[in-house]
Amino acid sequence: MNPYYTQKLSAERLERCYTLAPARVKKYLEAETDFVLERIKANDIVLELGCGYGRIFPKLLKKARAVLGIDNSFSSLKYAKEKFQTADSVYLFQMDAVNLGFKDHQFDAVVCIQNGISAFKVNQQKLVEETIRVTRKGGQVFFSSYSEKFWNYRMEWFQIQSEHNLIGTIDYEKTGNGVIVCNDGFKAVTFTKDDFISLTLNTGIVPEIVEVDDSSIFCVLKV
Repeated sequence: MNPYYTQKLSAERLERCYTLAPARVKKYLEAETDFVLERIKANDIVLELGCGYGRIFPKLLKKARAVLGIDNSFSSLKYAKEKFQTADSVYLFQMDAVNLGFKDHQFDAVVCIQNGISAFKVNQQKLVEETIRVTRKGGQVFFSSYSEKFWNYRMEWFQIQSEHNLIGTIDYEKTGNGVIVCNDGFKAVTFTKDDFISLTLNTGIVPEIVEVDDSSIFCVLKV
């Protein structure tokens, strides 16, 4: 998984990225989480990939019976453990998203949102296959990326992060068409509807592609 989130952007620094987010970005983040909440069922066991410091745990816990979060950043997981030490339905693991240490068909829902499919820097085909493997029959897998309509708001947010030295200086010559590149090695791409369809072709599952809030594109796989 992406070493950027273990070496530079983790724990309190990662949380600060969201604290500094403009109002429109916070609305996008809320809409994205709400979409997942509307789709999962009460008492579901939910796995979040790239959970970081547990940003969406409070909302998931309002509905899910248990939430398991994995991340490759020990510092983020430690920070999350401190935040949720009194929650007996939160479980945290340091783990690679393409090599999940879980048996087949363990979860009712697997969540990989906020463009995690780009941030992980893994084989995306294998990532999709692994999420399906650990999802129970009748369960759902959620992937999301940014909508093209959200580009200006996304750029504003990343410029703020750069100004606060949370990420490097943005390389504007290489940035554009859904891709943000910084001079310290950070690079984030986006996935379109066609990208998600292509990525899931070999799964035997027809994806449901939904645009939410003019800010995110969801790919939902019903296993």
